[in-house]
Amino acid sequence: MEFFNSALGKNITFVRPEYFIISGFIGIPNIKYYYVLLFVMYIVSVLGNTIVMTVIFMDQNLRAPKYIAVFNLAFVDLFGSSALVPKVLDIFLFNHHNIPYNDCLTFLFFCFTCLSMQSLNLVALSYDRLIAIIYPLHYQVKVTHRFMFSLIASFWSFVITVVLIAVGLLTRLSFCKSVVINSYFCDHGPIYRLGCNDVTPSRVMAGLSSNLVIWPPFIFILASYCGIVYALSKISTAKERVKAFKTCTGHLSLVAIYFLPIMFVYRFGGVIHPNARIINLSLTAVVPPMLNPIIYVLQTQEIKESVKKFLKNKGQSKIATKN
Repeated sequence: MEFFNSALGKNITFVRPEYFIISGFIGIPNIKYYYVLLFVMYIVSVLGNTIVMTVIFMDQNLRAPKYIAVFNLAFVDLFGSSALVPKVLDIFLFNHHNIPYNDCLTFLFFCFTCLSMQSLNLVALSYDRLIAIIYPLHYQVKVTHRFMFSLIASFWSFVITVVLIAVGLLTRLSFCKSVVINSYFCDHGPIYRLGCNDVTPSRVMAGLSSNLVIWPPFIFILASYCGIVYALSKISTAKERVKAFKTCTGHLSLVAIYFLPIMFVYRFGGVIHPNARIINLSLTAVVPPMLNPIIYVLQTQEIKESVKKFLKNKGQSKIATKN
């Protein structure tokens, strides 16, 4: 408690604002068309992820442990984009820039929880590919349904704990100067920088949480693919090597789509223009959830066949109804 109380300062009157103001883009004409684009991508994301979740839930052939992680990824994408995009559209298309203090912190919690879970979901899928290729004969023993459920549950617990601590530290800040958040949503960094008292705990938590959620998962995924490449190099025929590696291409695409933009922001976020930061962050939050189901449907044979069967049965049922 002394750590928290010291952050308040002794000579500063504690000020908790009634609301924050989301500034959004600065000086860009016709920016509303960009928000319409976000809305279109959101609709594609909702449809794609709903189809993937429905297919996995209904198809008894998709009961391998890895589909627990795929289902959770689709759920996080759907939940995260639904937490972010409708609120962003309400703020900027309908000019509701003022957001109550408690609503802003809740908005922040759900956005950062889902964004962080995307990273850890990729770790689960990476581990699945690593074991499947390096230990194919022991895969069913090492990667069980119980193990995958436990792994996903531990990721959720970790992320929720970290984000709750970050939000809790924000409640210890006094906002006596400005309430304007220079972002397109209730962004953690721009909020704690508005604090009038000691923001060190929040600054430390921001750096710690981003490093925990981004770099360890990225390093693990990189190391796992080094192991996969080494294992594939021992396979005698090039045809078999290509066949095995093709099972990883979908996951590699998801890794690139997620990590490259977000690492760019965390590396150059302090020097790039606020508008560029907002565009990068907003696309990072919307594009992966839109592309993830498309990539998995196109590059995972089991899901592709299941979707075809699902659409075929749906079409047949419509014809039967008309007759």
